[in-house]
Amino acid sequence: MSPDDALARIRQYDGRLKAFVQVFDPALGGGDGPAFAIKDLFDVKGVPTGGGSRVPLSEDPKAHAVVVQKLLDAGWRAVGKTHTVELAYGGWGTNRALGAPWNPWDAKVHRAPGGSSSGSAVAVAAGLVDAALGSDTGGSVRIPAATCGVVGLKPGRGLVSLKGVHPLAPSLDTVGCLARDVATAARMLGVISGPDGADAVRGPFDAEAALALDVADRRLAAIPLEHLGEVDTEVGRLYLAALDRLRRAGVTVQMVRPPKALDESFAPNGLIMAGEGWRIWRERIEKHRKVMDPWIVRRFEVGRDIDDAALKAALEQRAADQALFHGWLAAYDGLVTPTCPIPASPLDSIDETTSPLSRLTRAANYLDLPGITVPCGLTQGGLPVGLQIIGRPRDEATVVALGAAFEVVSGWNGRTPDLSGFG
Repeated sequence: MSPDDALARIRQYDGRLKAFVQVFDPALGGGDGPAFAIKDLFDVKGVPTGGGSRVPLSEDPKAHAVVVQKLLDAGWRAVGKTHTVELAYGGWGTNRALGAPWNPWDAKVHRAPGGSSSGSAVAVAAGLVDAALGSDTGGSVRIPAATCGVVGLKPGRGLVSLKGVHPLAPSLDTVGCLARDVATAARMLGVISGPDGADAVRGPFDAEAALALDVADRRLAAIPLEHLGEVDTEVGRLYLAALDRLRRAGVTVQMVRPPKALDESFAPNGLIMAGEGWRIWRERIEKHRKVMDPWIVRRFEVGRDIDDAALKAALEQRAADQALFHGWLAAYDGLVTPTCPIPASPLDSIDETTSPLSRLTRAANYLDLPGITVPCGLTQGGLPVGLQIIGRPRDEATVVALGAAFEVVSGWNGRTPDLSGFG
C-alpha cells in the first residue's frame, strides 16, 4: 500500500486499536516499496526509542537500526513505531506503563494482542501497514502474529543484524518479520538479512528462491496432541486439521515425540532471559522502577538471584540440548506444532504470573532454530489460531517454503478482522 493509504487507515482505526506510539507523517523513505511499521525497540534516527516505557531507552538515537536503514535503502516506507511490552519482556502483550493495543479480532472485548511485538501484529492484522518489524527472544514475533491472525517469521541467529535494537537477552534475541502473507514476510527478511560486521555473519537470505522451493515429499515431524501438554480444544482441532491439509499438499507428516518435550525449553530459556536481562537493565530498573510496569520489574528481578555460575551452567546446558535436538531434527525437514496453546484471552482475565502463550515458542529461541507461524483457522468464537513450523538450523528457506505451501491449502485465504467496531 502507499504511505498515504497506510496513514489514512491509521487515522481511521488506530485511535482505538492503539497499535502505534508514533506516526511518521510524512512517511520515512523515498521509494515506492511497501509501507512498514517499526517496533519501538528499534532505533530510528532522531526519534526517541521508548521501549514500551514512560522513560525512553534512547532520547535521540544518532542512527537508524541497521534493519531499518536496509528497508529504507530498498525503497520501503516507514509510517510509524508500534507498541511493545515494556523492555520486550512479556508474552501477553500487556503494558501497564503505556497501555496495551487492542486485538482487532474482537471489538467488544479487549483481548490480549500477544507480546512482546504487540503493536506490530495489530498494525499488520488491521491492514494499517504491509509488514512490520518485531523482535523475538522467546516467541515475541510468533505469539502476537498467531493471536492476531498474521504471519510471523523468526530467523535463526546470525542472519539479521541486531545493531540499533535494544536487547533483552543477547544470547536469544532475534529480529523477525510480521506480514499478512508468507511472501511479504520472506521478502522483508531478504531485505534486512546479511552480514553487519558484527554478530550477523550469514546471508543475505534469498526470498524468491525460498518461495520457489517445491515441498512435495518433504518430511515433517508433528507432535501428537497428547504430548503437547494442555491445549485448548479448538486449537487442537485446528492443529489436526492443518496437518491433514499439509498432507494434501504432498508433505509427509509423521507423528513423533522429540527427544525432549518442547516445553522443557521453557524454564531454561526463561532463566537465560532473566539472567541476561537483569545484567543489562539493572541500573535502569533500580532508577525508574516506580514508573515501570510492576510485573516487568518482577520478571527482571528474578535475574538478580541468578549468579554468574548459574548463568554459565545454563548456557552450557543449552549447547548440549541444541546438539541433541539438532541431531534428532536432521531426519526431518521441520517440526510442526500449534503456535500458542490457547487463543487470545480477555485482558482482565490474564494471570501475569504465567506465560502460556510462549510455552511452545521458546524452544526455537533456546535451540536456535528458525520458525514461522501461519494462520490455520478461527475458533468457533472467531479468534485466530496459528500453526508453527520450526526448521533445521540455518534453514530459513525450507521454513518459508513450507509456510507458503501451507498458506495455499490452509483455507485462510487472506481473511481479515472486521474493523467496523474500531472506526
